[in-house]
Amino acid sequence: MSEIANENQQSAEPDTSALASDSMPGWRRRVSMFLTSQTISVFGSFLVQYAIMWHLTLTTKSGVVLALAAIFGFLPQAIVSIFAGVWADRVNRKIMIISADAAIAAATLGLAFFMLSGVKDLWLIFLVMAVRSIGAGVQMPAVSAVIPQIVPSDKLMRINGINSSIQSVTGLLAPVAAAAVYANMSIVPIFFIDVVTAAIGISIFSFIAVPSLERVNSAEKPTYLADLKDGMTYIFTHDLVRWVMGIFAVVFVLAVAPSNLSPLFIARNFGSEVWKLTVAEVLFSIGMALGGIALATLASKVNKISLIIVTSISFGFLSIAMGLSPNLYVFYALFFVIGLIVPSFFTSAMTTLQETVEAQRQGRVFGFVGIVISVAMPLGMSILGPLADVFPVENLLVASGLLMIVAVGLAVLLPAGRRAVAAARASSEASSQTPADQPNG
Repeated sequence: MSEIANENQQSAEPDTSALASDSMPGWRRRVSMFLTSQTISVFGSFLVQYAIMWHLTLTTKSGVVLALAAIFGFLPQAIVSIFAGVWADRVNRKIMIISADAAIAAATLGLAFFMLSGVKDLWLIFLVMAVRSIGAGVQMPAVSAVIPQIVPSDKLMRINGINSSIQSVTGLLAPVAAAAVYANMSIVPIFFIDVVTAAIGISIFSFIAVPSLERVNSAEKPTYLADLKDGMTYIFTHDLVRWVMGIFAVVFVLAVAPSNLSPLFIARNFGSEVWKLTVAEVLFSIGMALGGIALATLASKVNKISLIIVTSISFGFLSIAMGLSPNLYVFYALFFVIGLIVPSFFTSAMTTLQETVEAQRQGRVFGFVGIVISVAMPLGMSILGPLADVFPVENLLVASGLLMIVAVGLAVLLPAGRRAVAAARASSEASSQTPADQPNG
């Protein structure tokens, strides 16, 4: 704890995330270019994501295969995030993002050529999913740490809300485009589209000036292991960061993982037509887009900590309701509502961390956020996937929803939870009054 305090006092690195809009000239142009590059690149990634999951669902109808897909798609990200978070605080974050994007595109291009030559084995798809997962693990902490470097502190929640809306609209268009290409051609053209969008996104991002931390070029910077230890100590001794990490884990194990069974639920109970899967994803994306717009509009009026708690509990009730859905239309409506509240949870949690953590530690903190997210997903699916081949998916949705409500309730109501929430609220109120770095909990 004392080591962390000492580094905070001695560090001469400018915390660009603490600058207000009048101290960051040209920020609108940089943010616009950043959002454009991310949107184009993510669009291609969404196409591949939907296409692969549909391909595996419709060709195998196996819960075990979907569980393996979750493991290969997220576990490598968890492993590499251990290192990537530290890298993001030690090297040029812009180069990290571009390199990861290029590696993902190269792997996808290789898969396209293999499938064109007739090699369509599942192991090859899983291998490329793992490579893409590694790239995402490298990219995630760097992107999350770059945002407060180019976005003024007083605009952070609004820009995150706008970004969420843009990503949601992209998610709305992506399944429609993926379905059209997949149904009329095959999965291979989707891979080529992803490569093109990655190239465009990299080209735009390369022209954005991203400030470098002084520690990147410092000859006296700590060793890699010292940075890793410092990051872990900071996370586990900071009430707010520790609490947010716990909520992330609960949500991704008990809400996000079960939602990945929704295509299987629809295919088994309502038919395996591609359009039925597409409608679910479109409604979810519309909900996310509207939720992001509402959040961006009301950014200055919302309480981030309250939103995290309320939306987490809501995920549990909605999961139960989805499992009890009497028909496909009710299921669609509930899926839309889930999409509507996702931006409130995710954006509030990420913005809280961006406002709280100083610039020189954000890479490590968001690296651990990536670990929590990417471990929680395959962990949940490794359990739920095989169970889905034994029990009805609707029963699993109800059970996970009940566990979610209990887990979040305990996180808020137990003495340790109440102390953490109180510290989180105090930190949130302080950050709304001043952009200065927050003290450790």
